[in-house]
Formats: sequence, C-alpha cells, structure tokens
Amino acid sequence: EPRSTCCCLAWTLLIVTMNILVFFMNLLLMFVIFTIVLLPTIVVVYFGFQCHSKVLHSAARYCRSFLDDSSSSALIILGFVIMSPLIVAAMAIYCSLARRFRLFMCLQPYSRAVYKGVRWHWYEEGGFCCCARGWNTQVKAWV
Repeated sequence: EPRSTCCCLAWTLLIVTMNILVFFMNLLLMFVIFTIVLLPTIVVVYFGFQCHSKVLHSAARYCRSFLDDSSSSALIILGFVIMSPLIVAAMAIYCSLARRFRLFMCLQPYSRAVYKGVRWHWYEEGGFCCCARGWNTQVKAWV
C-alpha cells in the first residue's frame, strides 16, 4: 500500500541519509585499506622525487650521502612498478572485507519509502546488515 506524501518524504530522507552514510563508510574503508597497502609505493616514490636534482633536490643528509640522480630515478621507477600489484592486492582486500561485512546489503532501495509493509534487508536476516548471525553465504549484494 502506498504511503502518504509526508510519510513518503520522511522515509525518503531517512533512506537517502542511510545510503549516504553507508557510501561514506565504504569510501572510508577503501581509503584506509588503499593507504595502508600502498604505503611502500608512496614512500619510495616520495624519496625518489625528493632527492632527484631535476625535481625537488632536497638538501637532506640522506639525499647527499646515499641518493644521487640515478638512484633517485631507480626509486621512482621501482615505486611505479610495484604499484600495480599492490593496487590489485588492496582491491582484493577491500572486496573481501565488503563481502564479509555485507556492506552493500546495507544500501536500501527507494521502494522502502514509497510502500508500506516492505521489510528491510537487515530485518529479514535477523539483525543489522554487518552483524547478522547465521547468514546465507549465497546471498548476493545486488538482490
């Protein structure tokens, strides 16, 4: 049965807010995982660019003692070479965590606001979306 206009607007606002919060949770999780996994690449490329004479040419002691232009170039190349497998590893970690915590099941469709009596995904499963016990492993996020 369809909801009244005021009730529909209130439920729409609630669902949109909830979906935005879930989106930002996913974004934060992805940012943290990618930052941690790509940290070696970030450090290597940073020191390579910092000590190269054509880029920043820092006056730091390690740049004068250990890194000349050719070793700085080698660091930059090494950083970009190891970036590809680390991006794949970071994406695999994110996808496995998103699946484990069922983060995409927390997104709710707009029909929950329009019609009365439509049950929430997490209500049907017996708990909040990421804390449900005894969940079906065959459930897909896009269902």
